[in-house]
Amino acid sequence: MKKLKFGVIGAGSRGVACFGEIIKKNPEAELVALCDPNPVRMEEAAKILGIPLKFYSNVTDMIKKEQLDAVIITSPDHYHEDNAVEALSCGVNVLIDKPLATTVKGCRNIIEAAEKAGKIIMIGFNLRHNAVLKRLKSIVSEGKLGDVFLLENREFYDGGRTYMSRWNRSYKECGGLWIHKGSHDFDVFQWLLDFPKPVKVSAFAGINVFNPEHIPFKVEPGTKVGPTCHQCAYGDICPDKYNIENIQDSQWKDEAVAVDGYSKDLCMYMSDKDNHDNGIALVEYENGTRASHMECFVTPISDRLYTLVGTLGQAEASLTNHVIKVRPRWSQEVITYEIPEETGGHGGADPKLVDYFIKVLKGELPNGSTAEHGMWSTAVGQAAEIARRENRVVEVKELFNK
Repeated sequence: MKKLKFGVIGAGSRGVACFGEIIKKNPEAELVALCDPNPVRMEEAAKILGIPLKFYSNVTDMIKKEQLDAVIITSPDHYHEDNAVEALSCGVNVLIDKPLATTVKGCRNIIEAAEKAGKIIMIGFNLRHNAVLKRLKSIVSEGKLGDVFLLENREFYDGGRTYMSRWNRSYKECGGLWIHKGSHDFDVFQWLLDFPKPVKVSAFAGINVFNPEHIPFKVEPGTKVGPTCHQCAYGDICPDKYNIENIQDSQWKDEAVAVDGYSKDLCMYMSDKDNHDNGIALVEYENGTRASHMECFVTPISDRLYTLVGTLGQAEASLTNHVIKVRPRWSQEVITYEIPEETGGHGGADPKLVDYFIKVLKGELPNGSTAEHGMWSTAVGQAAEIARRENRVVEVKELFNK
């Protein structure tokens, strides 16, 4: 059987440790090339993967010279639109790690390019393949909760040392964390509810902790903090040190930083940033359902906690504990589902996402994560960013009139 030939755009952690490793192990596919503007980063990525790869700095060159079947886009979010349009214009199928783009306009441009090319574009909404959420989806679809009218998600992510230390901290790089991070959760809401259109969004967010005023140790006169964790004079005493193992043998080595100036372990307290370290977004849908999404990066735990309330009952789910509890209305009964833990990134969801994409490419399954789904998820995230920054309720239709 001929293997599908893949190229990955973006030689960072998602491109290499996630998708690169998964493709490398998949018997139906092979990774043949990387595309990234930083040659040092690509060289280190190839060493990590331990397979021969061709390196490219241009998407079109990679696709045409390698005659690829598909590309996986894992570049920083604000490059997604250009990368996807270029790849589709070259006539290849695309799996694009969420979000689809950082604006509704960008999403619509990608959708237009896909329709013109007649190629598949699938969104990397890996949480749909998480075993806990798949079971929760079944519970909703089977009507055990009745008509769901209220949803809540609380995401606690011990991720300050990642999100505030790398490019995600910058609004211009990712369109804001309501898009980069929240697009996962806004899509889960819509997927659980069978895709009602979002109508109104409000949001509140800010930087309460990851600023110079909250450095968690005493700063000595004349000894500066940072600029990166591996260079910082306080590395031995900082409880929030971002410790990248063997950093000088990784894509984040000083030699790679010298090429483009990008460091992955900037001090999360001293780094310049304009994205939030905590916030709450509220969404109302056309069918009257309402949802609340909270995300907090100042926390000692990592979990996504979902609550769904319907006319016949309530469900609570923990992705970290692999548990769902259903409480039927008018009853003291609690039905507990303990979901077996699966192997692989994001609770086993990442390899299942790639398997699904390959089946879509082979015509064995329909595309379940469409560009339109990606657009609506981005629309909620973009509306939340506007709501937060302009201190108002945003009607989602505004974004489609620009």
